[in-house]
Formats: sequence, structure tokens, C-alpha cells
Amino acid sequence: MSGPSVSFSGVGLVVGRTEILRGVSFDVAAGSLHAVVGPNGGGKSSLIRALLGRAPHSGEIAVDWPGAPGVVAYVPQTLDFDRGLPMTVLDELAAMTTRRPAFLRPSARDRDLILSALARVGMAEKADRLVGALSGGERQRALMAQALIPDPELLVLDEPMAALDEAGAQAFETLIGELKARGATVIWIEHDLAAVRRLADRVTGLNRSLLFDGAPGEELRPERLFDLFSHHPRPAASDGDVIALRRAGGAS
Repeated sequence: MSGPSVSFSGVGLVVGRTEILRGVSFDVAAGSLHAVVGPNGGGKSSLIRALLGRAPHSGEIAVDWPGAPGVVAYVPQTLDFDRGLPMTVLDELAAMTTRRPAFLRPSARDRDLILSALARVGMAEKADRLVGALSGGERQRALMAQALIPDPELLVLDEPMAALDEAGAQAFETLIGELKARGATVIWIEHDLAAVRRLADRVTGLNRSLLFDGAPGEELRPERLFDLFSHHPRPAASDGDVIALRRAGGAS
């Protein structure tokens, strides 16, 4: 497995009269785990939609494969579905990952692939459970399993840990570690900054425009985060500026 590099060059996105992204430029190294962090409404998911060809944008997004284009998988934060459908987890994953009609049982080979993917996310025992009976965290793990059939060379994750319990979070961390070790490229939108510090090779801060891009240990500092999550991003403050704001009651 060998994942691609991804380059965002001057990416802009406007919806109606609202500017969602403005001049966003950064690079994702091949085979790396690259996190994108920022506030709600800061354009993170819009950037992913642009990457996946689902949102018209200005600028350029280039995906550079080392050879022939490989498998791309996307895991959304949530996925709407009819909880009343009499479908098991196995049935749903078969419908999303095979060419057989949904009313037919998957082949033995497809069933083995699905069960193997569910086992990797700690859901093997839930294969015959109705999808409507899953918890939010179990639903998210099933979406992760779907992204593993087959293993992707480029995996795009939109806040996959939002609904996960501790066991699910541990399974997720193990999984993306395995994919990275195999050479996959992972682009990961995440709010859990502690997880980003532990796992990511590089982090980009996005609040409509790019505010920082670098190693998590260097970029996820108080002054950087203060600016990232403010309503009116400003030039990066010094440590002394942040201390002064705290003394004045401007930050906690």
C-alpha cells in the first residue's frame, strides 16, 4: 500500500454570499496522518467536500498518486438512514460494498470480508444486529468498517471520534495506526486536540482561512488555539499577550 500526497493551493469556496474558505494552501505528505482542526463553521468539512469533488471551489486541489490511482474512502461524522428498515449491519455493509442486490445475501467471500472489517473495529459480534438498534458509537464504528472494504490508500475522516465511547476510540486509534504503518495517507478532521497531539504527524488550523500548519507539538500552543477558536481570528499572539489577556479576564 502506498498513499498519495495531497496539495491544496489557494482554495476558496463561496456559498451564496458567504465566503466559507479563503486562499487555503497546505500540503499533506504521502503516508502521513494529517489532522485539520478548527471551530464549527470554520470550513473544515467544506474543504473535505471540495477534495472529494462535492463542492465547487476556486484554486487547485491535486492528489499525486505514486502509481495508478488507488482506493479512496470517506467516513462522515454522521449518515442519515431509516431506522425502521429491517436491515442488519451485515446486510447494510453488503449493500454499500458489493454489487449484489440488497435483497440477496452476500457471497461467502464478501461475508468474510465484511466480518473481518467489523472485527477490526470491534463490531464482529454486532453483524446480525439491526442497524436501527445500534448506538451512535456503534453506528460510527460500522461506518469505519465500511471504509475498510477494501483497505484504502487515501482515507478521509470527518470527526470520526465524535460519538465513540472509550472502547471505540481505542479501536479507532489502533486502526488508523495500522493503516498508517501500511503506507496509507489519512486526512483527519478532529476536535479532540489531545488525540491530535498523540497521533497526528502534522496539523492544520483552519478558520475560513489557514491560521497555522506544522507539527502538533509546536502548533497546538495556547496562543495558537486562542486565535483559532476566536470569532475574529487575528495575527498569532505571543505568550506574553496571552498571559496579559488572562490577567485581564479576557481568556480562561
